[in-house]
Amino acid sequence: MAILGNIRKQTTILILIIGLALFAFVISGIFSSGTIGGGGNKVGSAIGEINDNEVPVDAFRQKVENLSRRMGPSSSTMQVVNQVWDQEVRNSILGAQFEDLGVDIEKDQIMNYIKTNPGYSQNPQFLNEDGLFDEFKFKQFIADLKVNSPDQYKLWLQDETSIIQNAKEQTYFNLIKAGVGSSLKEGELDYKLANEKLDIKYVRVPYASIADSTINVTKSEISSYISAHKDEYKQDPARDLQFVYFNEKPSDADVKSVEDAVNGLLNETVEYNQQTDKTDTIAGFSTTTDMEAFLDRHSDVKFDTIYKAKKLLPAKFADTLMTLKVGEVFGPYRDGDAFKISRMMGRKANGSVKASHILIAYEGAQRANPEVTRTKEEAEAEAKRLLKEAKKKDVVFVELARDNSDGPSATNGGDLGYFQEGTMVPKFNDFAFGNSVGTIGMVETDFGFHIIKVDDKEDIVQIATLVREIEASEETLNKLFTDATQFESDSKSSDKAFSDLAKEKEFIVRPVNKIKAMDENLPGLSAQRAIVQWAFNEDTELGEIKRFEVDNGYAVVQLTATYAKGLMTVEDASASVLPKIRKERKAAQIIGANNGKSIDDFAKDNNVSASTATAVTVKSPTIPGAGSEPLVVGTAYAMNEGETSGLIEGETGIFMVTLNKKQEAAKLDNYSTYANNLKSAAAAKVNTSVYNALKEGAEIEDNRSVFY
Repeated sequence: MAILGNIRKQTTILILIIGLALFAFVISGIFSSGTIGGGGNKVGSAIGEINDNEVPVDAFRQKVENLSRRMGPSSSTMQVVNQVWDQEVRNSILGAQFEDLGVDIEKDQIMNYIKTNPGYSQNPQFLNEDGLFDEFKFKQFIADLKVNSPDQYKLWLQDETSIIQNAKEQTYFNLIKAGVGSSLKEGELDYKLANEKLDIKYVRVPYASIADSTINVTKSEISSYISAHKDEYKQDPARDLQFVYFNEKPSDADVKSVEDAVNGLLNETVEYNQQTDKTDTIAGFSTTTDMEAFLDRHSDVKFDTIYKAKKLLPAKFADTLMTLKVGEVFGPYRDGDAFKISRMMGRKANGSVKASHILIAYEGAQRANPEVTRTKEEAEAEAKRLLKEAKKKDVVFVELARDNSDGPSATNGGDLGYFQEGTMVPKFNDFAFGNSVGTIGMVETDFGFHIIKVDDKEDIVQIATLVREIEASEETLNKLFTDATQFESDSKSSDKAFSDLAKEKEFIVRPVNKIKAMDENLPGLSAQRAIVQWAFNEDTELGEIKRFEVDNGYAVVQLTATYAKGLMTVEDASASVLPKIRKERKAAQIIGANNGKSIDDFAKDNNVSASTATAVTVKSPTIPGAGSEPLVVGTAYAMNEGETSGLIEGETGIFMVTLNKKQEAAKLDNYSTYANNLKSAAAAKVNTSVYNALKEGAEIEDNRSVFY
């Protein structure tokens, strides 16, 4: 009571202290560098900005949460975030276009769009008696949701927003497509390019004939090339990492321990019972009379009482398991990450039958198609006729069933697959199990008359299997943690390089190059968003090392390189630039040494032979032995027969070509088909091409990596 009294006396002071603490907490959040999720960048109220339009983070998070619920646990947070962001960018960019053009959607247009969406238009609950989409039923469904299922109605409102957006996009892109066309002349040219065939003689001096080592390229030349091709060598911020993965896997001792434990359960054991002061004999796996209770107590997998065919048993051990007699035991054996012992509990010879049938239904039979109007007598007569037909030597039962059966298996040639005793109705079951393979006969059931063919039979077995998963022991896990922590500490304090120290300790170093700020998966570690955020944190220094807890273990990671947004450096771009510069130099060298030569001299002086290619077309510009050479074939197409070109800078070398023959394509009365094909091909590209062009021209600030 004295303590409570003192607390009451100090209430004012306590409130003041708590208030100051909260104020300090808030202030620290304002003036410090915020690190939501470890991002380490300053946090604002917008997750991004698209053409000066901010995307509020709260609204964005709500959309991520809604989509996460819809997509379920199979999708990662980053997958959902990226999907929502892409949609925000699309909606913003296209929304501006809709506003400028006055594109809007009325209620009847929304309904028309819904009618074209199979998810709605083919949903049975919205179809009328004729199987057609019923607008009234759909509207009534939405009205019921609003009254009876508010949460479902909110989801529908999101769908409706998406439908309106899609309908606007459809209208917008259709307006653009309306301006896409192709003339008959264009159609005629396309036809000729595809059908006029060229026979050519050519000489090629490949670039590979000049060794790369003879072409010296300086850093300044690479830099100049990058500057002249800026669009090709832009880069986003990126990071290089290397890491050592400490995997939580069982040690050899753990494996041996599990194997010994399984072995110990195989046979009966004798245990001292302190309560009775006697020794008790405890049944083992091979002798227990209550397998279900035994496996419940000792196995990681319960007793599966279902009889199975050989194909449903583990493939590696199926042959051995099927040869066991009832009561016999196989094992212990290792199957993947578990040790097992199996015991044959029961066998049913020919316990599974594969059969095919032809069903002849009649009006009033169970589940008969309403279109079936034959009487029972007519059905029986037809079934007897088909039975005689089926028993003929050369008749293919599959074809007979496909053409005549009223059952759903008709499309599969009457094949019903394998089934066990009691699966089919009694008369069908008795015939299938009571007759040998190859037998064809007829039975009557409530479904109609069946012509049955017994296709195959196989034994099924009931096998009890004791399973013990091989897992890392606590001792192994503790050692793994110690090893990872020690390596982190040593790599930070040692003068040796990270990779050298790892090699000394016989650890494997794995590099990961050019990860982006929004990446999630790291090769060898799967989803590790925390590592990516750490790598991009402005406080993380080059060469810094940190240990992370990852799936099934730990990773000690080092940041090895950083790349700023902008043009690639000479070092980063040289791998792709060098071959291009060398190719240009080689081309100039070959052309300079051979200008003005005839085709025969060009071949002779370069120690190569002339080759021929026949039936080459501009639309398929592949030259045998040289590959795709559109410029070479295009040059030949523009030449006259017997004419020889100058030196042509091709993809794989320098060419000289003689056009031996041009086979003109047969003239058509009308080229509208080809013109329409060109128009359709161009229209098909509108949606993607137009959006990509708009996106390319948009100003987009992406702050996702700060928040996620």
